[in-house]
Amino acid sequence: MNYLPAWLRAYRPAWLAGDLTAGLIVTVMLIPQSLAYAMLAGLPPEVGLYASILPIVAYAFLGSSMTLAVGPVAVASLMTASALQPLAAAGSAEYVTLAAQLALISGVMLLAFGALRLGFLAHFLSHPVISGFITGSAVLIAVGQLKHILGVQVAGSDVLETLRGLAKALPQTQPATLALGAASLIFLLASRRYLAPVLTRLGIATKTAELMAKLAPMVAVIASTAIVAFFGLHESAGVRIVGAVPQGLPHLNLQLPGLSALGQLWLPALLITLIGFVESVSVAQSLALKRQQRIQPNRELLGLGAANLASALSGGYPVTGGFARSVVNFAAGAHTPLAGVISAALMALVISVMTGLFYYLPHAVLAATIIVAVTSLIDLHTLKEAWHYDRADALSLVATALGVVSMGVEVGVLTGVSLSLAVLVWRSSHPHMAVVGRVPGTEHFRNIARHQVQTVPGLLALRVDESLIFANATVLEDRIEALLAQDASVRRLLLICSAVNQIDSTALGVLTQLERSLAARGIALCLAEVKGPVWDRVSSTELGRRLEGKVFLSTHAAFGQENPD
Repeated sequence: MNYLPAWLRAYRPAWLAGDLTAGLIVTVMLIPQSLAYAMLAGLPPEVGLYASILPIVAYAFLGSSMTLAVGPVAVASLMTASALQPLAAAGSAEYVTLAAQLALISGVMLLAFGALRLGFLAHFLSHPVISGFITGSAVLIAVGQLKHILGVQVAGSDVLETLRGLAKALPQTQPATLALGAASLIFLLASRRYLAPVLTRLGIATKTAELMAKLAPMVAVIASTAIVAFFGLHESAGVRIVGAVPQGLPHLNLQLPGLSALGQLWLPALLITLIGFVESVSVAQSLALKRQQRIQPNRELLGLGAANLASALSGGYPVTGGFARSVVNFAAGAHTPLAGVISAALMALVISVMTGLFYYLPHAVLAATIIVAVTSLIDLHTLKEAWHYDRADALSLVATALGVVSMGVEVGVLTGVSLSLAVLVWRSSHPHMAVVGRVPGTEHFRNIARHQVQTVPGLLALRVDESLIFANATVLEDRIEALLAQDASVRRLLLICSAVNQIDSTALGVLTQLERSLAARGIALCLAEVKGPVWDRVSSTELGRRLEGKVFLSTHAAFGQENPD
């Protein structure tokens, strides 16, 4: 029994009702989403269905979240289309094969990261960069779906190009398609905002009303499909429909990429891996906290890796944890990943016997489903907070979003990551430093520019609030020389290192040279509050030997000329 996941070994019969309910509700939500996201990725509709069966089961056995709903999502679908459209014609057999290989490469990367315990990669992309990327992607996706709402053919790799194409194609708008698409869009937007309150006023429990409102896309799909089929709008009015969807479970087949395909797909796969992992972990953590549960990032890597391998094996494309479906899964009462397994079983049933029902489903309604889904991803709240708190983070968010909108997903996310790293380096190279003095009658020391403190004649006490590395070592030296130039009476320079977690070799060299220079001028360099691991390394160097007897346990001891035991 040890090969079974922990949640299954400890399963309680009382959980079954919630898992069954959640599995059914998520399936009803997943059917239109899987079809819509496959269209967004440029893939045949059945590929979205295939990506909604085995990946869910694989994650259930290896993932650590009890309620994360894995499957096709909007951002990964957009990234898939961005990666594959330059390589093959959308919807072609080669395109489908490349999509499965992209999932395979992403799955291998995730499993490798998990085996190496690289779960900390979840913190590699800052929240503003992720927010900017998802916001930009949402705008790009929404604008890209307008052509399906209008029933026109438009090509464009960015928002501006797509909007120009739409403006030129307006005279070719198909009225019936526009009517279906606009009506679905209005219905879905109104349902998201007003349906739950209306149902609540009718006496339905709030939780149930909110879940029913989440199923509005399925209502739109059923109603529009019936209208198109009854009136024959696909023939009489040119409404584009899904058409025949192959019936039956996917054939298991793992096609390994050649060297050429590997060279073209590894970078998109890496970006999909990182973005998908960070998005999944953030969703899983937020839901786990509501039940005082914990997730394990390294287990999430393994679970998502297995899910993507399963998707590649079953003819799918890259998958990850979806925010909207996970929230619905949680709210519907899911206790364990069995809810996902139930959803996968129901999806298998749908593919086996019900795909004929999708024949008359109009593309315009799928596009409306996508637009409504992604507009909720536009995150202006984070931008507002970042702008008030940290302009550099806000600019990283905006730059990432604009990069995605104007230059595509890969350039956008790389722009955001580059800016984040640049800001990190800039901040490290401009550390906060403060001349401190003693708060009267205490052993506390504070910035002389902010507090009324006592100083000692001839002693310059400087607190450095950053690790000393190559990027800021000379900045520290320049600040010290400037302070010494202002006060010729200084005979002792005390560096307070309470915030210094590292001194790299460059900084060590600068400090060694500085100590020699100060000694030649009759000024003693002293250190206080040096952390053990830092001093362990410094003590064996020339600087450590020259500072013997000048390293103090506390700033108080240094001010009182007391050496530590």
